[in-house]
Amino acid sequence: MQIYIATSNGLAVAERANGEWKISERVLDGKHITSVIAREGVILVGSREGVLRSDDLGKTWRDASNGLATKYVRWLAYHPDISDCEFAGTEPANIFVSRDGAQTWRECNEVAQLRDAHHWFLPYSDGAGCVRGFAFCGSRAYAAVEVGGALRSDDWGATWRLCDGSNGNPDLEGPPAPFIYPDVHSIESHSATPDWAFAPTGGGFYISRDGGVTWQLKYDCYVRALWVNPNNADHFILGPADGVDRNGRIEESRDGGETWTNASDGLAVPWKDHMVERFKQVGDELFAVLSNGEILVAHVEEWKWQRAFAEIKNAHALWAM
Repeated sequence: MQIYIATSNGLAVAERANGEWKISERVLDGKHITSVIAREGVILVGSREGVLRSDDLGKTWRDASNGLATKYVRWLAYHPDISDCEFAGTEPANIFVSRDGAQTWRECNEVAQLRDAHHWFLPYSDGAGCVRGFAFCGSRAYAAVEVGGALRSDDWGATWRLCDGSNGNPDLEGPPAPFIYPDVHSIESHSATPDWAFAPTGGGFYISRDGGVTWQLKYDCYVRALWVNPNNADHFILGPADGVDRNGRIEESRDGGETWTNASDGLAVPWKDHMVERFKQVGDELFAVLSNGEILVAHVEEWKWQRAFAEIKNAHALWAM
């Protein structure tokens, strides 16, 4: 198994040696890599200039952006049930779908229409919002829009609409319950049912049990990262903060978000000026990519965190194959 780490300066490749993960190679030097996915021997990376593909475990790369009208890729995802089905979320906010292993991309025009109609935006750039997360459960799919809301697809990601519980209004004052806060940073689903969706947002952690029709605020905080136990949809690891990169920490809930306990063993938290950006499970380990570019790792259910890949200081995402 290899781990691929997307960084501000290329892609780092890690392999396990003597029980520890070690960086074995660096490729694509000088490229700002925003995201990475790998499956069936193929690696795809997203960047500010489009998508690159490798068919030989990262030795050689070629452009894979044909049809990708918006080149700034914020997030890549595979559909877990369909071979060679990929999704790219971009800035400005749009979704592109490939059904041929990123040989060609098709724009989901309805997303751009929603973006323009609702005037989606980003507080830190001139981009008209961005799509920065996907979740899949059979034919149902969800997408996270910053700042815009939550999207839903019922046809394997071919077409998209706003969830009924997301009005598309990017007002950061937030809508009333049962709507979701519009600053959606990531989104997760669960294999138990396509109706369950979980969303970390700028206005707290939300859960929907009815396919995004209604949302419940389970933690009033600023949060970007969530892990949902694949064997228990009421068990979460969350990376909350008190504001943007302010007093970040790691917490756990085992009762569907009703109560939360500290899960930051080994860490000097709260972190004054950073927080968890993404979680990614690899085997029985959970990796946390921090907003300052560092990476942490803990064994699932133990949550004793330690620094991983200490030489990496500008990570954005990671993936294992």
